[in-house]
Amino acid sequence: MVNKDTEQIVTARGLVKKFGDFPAVKGIDFTVTGGECFGLLGPNGAGKSSVVRMIHGFSPVTGGRLEVFGKDIMAGSRDIKARIGVVPQDDNLDPELTVRQNLVVYAGYFRMKRDMAEKRAEEILSFMDLSEKSGHVVEHLSGGQKRRLTIGRALINQPDLLILDEPTTGLDPHARRMVWQRLRRLKETGTTMILTTHYLEEASQLCDRLIVLHRGSILEEGAPAELVDRHVGRHALELGLDPGHMGTLAEGLDGLIKSRQVLGDEMVLFTDQGRELAAKVSGRAEEMDIVINRQMLRQSNLEDVFLKLTGETLTGDYVEEPGGDR
Repeated sequence: MVNKDTEQIVTARGLVKKFGDFPAVKGIDFTVTGGECFGLLGPNGAGKSSVVRMIHGFSPVTGGRLEVFGKDIMAGSRDIKARIGVVPQDDNLDPELTVRQNLVVYAGYFRMKRDMAEKRAEEILSFMDLSEKSGHVVEHLSGGQKRRLTIGRALINQPDLLILDEPTTGLDPHARRMVWQRLRRLKETGTTMILTTHYLEEASQLCDRLIVLHRGSILEEGAPAELVDRHVGRHALELGLDPGHMGTLAEGLDGLIKSRQVLGDEMVLFTDQGRELAAKVSGRAEEMDIVINRQMLRQSNLEDVFLKLTGETLTGDYVEEPGGDR
């Protein structure tokens, strides 16, 4: 974790973004400190991309205040942009240029001298494990290689802040983990990163802190493990059974259950005492002659937290929580 006294890289207070009358971001507050990976977690349409586009000066702020490197983004966007690297959701590489040319040409936007651009290109190709592809045209690369090149291109100016907007969307699991590996190495060098994602494992793997965004508002903020412990506990017991027996089965277990959720014929019980709860549920089911079609004990995760906070999955499915409000 980063030191709390570290420089504040981004500060948002009452940040608002509207598109016409539609409020994509509804007056949110957050701070990003130097050296951390700060996550924006939420489904498509939560406001994640709107936030990062304002941070790197691509989209104007509608209301509130946004400071980057201690400067108002509206007043100092040119200087701020020079210190930021941006990895957009979609690869926008030049498909007709070689891998090396994509890096060298991009360096020209920062008025980098040719010899320095060539040196930086070599360093980035090595770091991203793309040296052997240096002379290949981009259109011949795999999806994962293109993504690593896009990230490498964002590093050409040695940015003080790297913004990654859904960096692994569309990649297969192997390619995704290759990208995570490189991002972890960047973290180790002290690079400050802002990451938007709807992948729970990605947020857990990379983020020191994150905010949970839902329909333009912040629902929670904290370290991934802290959020899981605070809202749902360490374990989740998944049970497949007749919905009519769910309430009966859970009766008398309030001391063990932190919360519960129901989706169709599945009930999930959250607890800090997984094995004890699983044993008691099995015992009660046998005593009451209740058939459990499926039972699985697993570790709780950030998606469970999101379900608890919103009543929805990250793909938009509605989940009921008995005795609670949506």
